[in-house]
Amino acid sequence: MLFADTGDSRASYDFEEKRAIERQLGAVIRGTASMRRPDRLFGVAYADCRWVMGEAVEGDAVWLRHNEKPQKYSTALSTRVARAVANLAVPDPTGIRAVDPCCGIGTVVIEAQSMGIDMQGCDRNPLALRGARINLAHFGYPTTLAVKADMLTLEGGYDAAVLDLPYNLCSKLPEEEELAMLAALRRLAPRAIIVATSPLEEKLSRTGWQVIDDCQVRKSSFVRYLYLVVTPAR
Repeated sequence: MLFADTGDSRASYDFEEKRAIERQLGAVIRGTASMRRPDRLFGVAYADCRWVMGEAVEGDAVWLRHNEKPQKYSTALSTRVARAVANLAVPDPTGIRAVDPCCGIGTVVIEAQSMGIDMQGCDRNPLALRGARINLAHFGYPTTLAVKADMLTLEGGYDAAVLDLPYNLCSKLPEEEELAMLAALRRLAPRAIIVATSPLEEKLSRTGWQVIDDCQVRKSSFVRYLYLVVTPAR
C-alpha cells in the first residue's frame, strides 16, 4: 500500500495511523496479500478533505534517459528544470500549441514532447539547430520539431511559450535586443515561462508582461531567474 503526499495539511501520517488505515481497507478486500510480489498495488491519499484509494501505477521516469544527450551545451537548462518549465508553461496540453523560439539544443522541446505537449522549437543559430535535430532524432522525435527561424520575425500564433534568453559565458545580451525579444514573445503567445540570468521584473513590465510567479534555480554560483508571465487582460 502506498501513501501519497498531496500537499494537504493532513498529508503527514504517523506509523500507527497508516497501519490503522491499511487494516480498515484490508478488512473489505477479498484475497490474500502478497508483501513481496503483489499482482496489484493500491495507493491511498488524503485529498479534498477525504481519503481516496485506487490502483497505483508506477510511472516510467523517461526524462532520466534524456540526461544523456549526444549533443550537449554547458549553459543549457538541466533536464529536470526543462521538464519543470515546460510543465509550468503548459499545465494542460489539451489543444495547446506551444513554442520555444530559442530552443538551442532542444532540451525543453524534448521534455515537452515526452509529456504530450505540442511544442515547436526554433533557433537562428545553425549550430544549435543542428544539435537540436541530432538530440530529437536520438530520442525518436521528428527533426522537423526544430526549424531555423529568428523569433524577432517569427510568424504564427501560439498558446504558450518557453523562452530561455540566450546566454554566453563571454558576453551579455544587449539590453535593446533583450527588450526586443521580450516584446516579440508577447506577440507570439499570451502565456510564457521566461528564463534569464539576471532579474527581469523591470524589463518585463516595460514590454507589457504581467508576472504571475517567479523563482530562482541555482547551480553552484550560477543563478537562473524563472518567470511565469501572461499578457494582462484588457
